[in-house]
Amino acid sequence: MGGAALARPATAWTEPGTHVPSAHLDLADSVSPPELLSRQAAQARTAAAPAVQSGETADYAAMYRDRRNWGRWGANDQVGAINLITAEKRAAAAALVRNGRTVSLSRVFEPPQHFMTKSSLGGGGGYVMDYLGFIYHGATVTHVDALCHIWDQDGMWQGRDPDVEIDTQGAHFGDITNWNSGIITKGVLLDVPRHRGEPHVTADRPVRGAELEEIARAQGVSVESGDALLVHSGWESNRESGERGGAGLHPSCAEFIRDHDVALLGWDLMDARAADVDLPWPVHGVLFNFGVALLDNARLEPVAAACAEEERYAFMFMLLPLNVARGTGSPVNPVAMF
Repeated sequence: MGGAALARPATAWTEPGTHVPSAHLDLADSVSPPELLSRQAAQARTAAAPAVQSGETADYAAMYRDRRNWGRWGANDQVGAINLITAEKRAAAAALVRNGRTVSLSRVFEPPQHFMTKSSLGGGGGYVMDYLGFIYHGATVTHVDALCHIWDQDGMWQGRDPDVEIDTQGAHFGDITNWNSGIITKGVLLDVPRHRGEPHVTADRPVRGAELEEIARAQGVSVESGDALLVHSGWESNRESGERGGAGLHPSCAEFIRDHDVALLGWDLMDARAADVDLPWPVHGVLFNFGVALLDNARLEPVAAACAEEERYAFMFMLLPLNVARGTGSPVNPVAMF
C-alpha cells in the first residue's frame, strides 16, 4: 500500500508541574489518529489506482484464483504459508550461520507523533518515557502485513468476508498474533540491480518472474519451500533519482512465488503499476491468495552488500512481529545472520 510519513515528529518534554510548549501540542491536535488514518487511506487509494487496462490482466486474475492456497492447511487456518516453515526448516536455517554476522533489514523512521516525559526520582536519579503515534502500513515504516490486511472481491484469506471478520475493535481472523512464534527460516536475497548492472529498478522495466529465475541461477542459490524471498530493487537509489512511481515487481513474480512455495516476500520497492497491470493488488495479492507474509519497506541495500562480501545469498532470516491482539500487522526489525 502506498503512503508516506504524514507529519514531522512532535516532541514535547514534560515533567511534573511543567508547561508543555503549545507549538508541540498543536501538531497532535491538528493531526489526530482518525485524521491520520483518513489521510493514509486516501494516499493508499491513489497509489493503488491501476495504470492502464490490458487483456493480459485476466490471465493473472485467473492465476490467482486457480492457485489459491485457501483450504490447503484446513478451512480455518490462520497461519498461511508460514505453515511451510517447519522445525526442520528452522534448524536448517540455523545451520547457515557461519560467522555470526548480523544485518538489519529495517529502515529508520520518525513517527508523526512522538511525545516525551522526563521525571525525577530525587538524588540525581530520573527516567524518561515516550509515546509514539504512527501508522505502520504504507510506504514508510518497515512492517509485516498480517493475513487479514487486504482482500479482493472474493474476500480475504480463506475467502472470509472482511465485513464480518473486521470491525472497529480489530481483526478477528488472520491477525498478527497467529505468527507470534516468529518467522525464522532460510532467507534468500535476489539482487536485481547487481544482476542488471543498473542502480535501481525503473517503472518502465519492472521485475518479472522469469528474471527472478535468472538471478537465482546466476547467484547460485535455490529458492525453496518455506523460504523468505527478499527482492532487492534499489530503493535508496530509486528514491534519490525521483523515479519512485510504479517501479517494483510485476505480477508474474507472484507465479514465481507460488511455484517455489515461498513463505514470506520481502521487498524494498513494491507492486509495479505497469501498463499490463489492472489488478487491485498485483503482487500484494500473494498475501490473501497464497497466505504469503509480506515484509514491506525493507531496507535491503545493507544485506545486499553483505551478501556480495560473503559471496553467498542465503542466510538465516529472523522476523519477530509484535504480539498485538487483533492487529493487521506489526512494525518489525528483521535480521539476516550469516
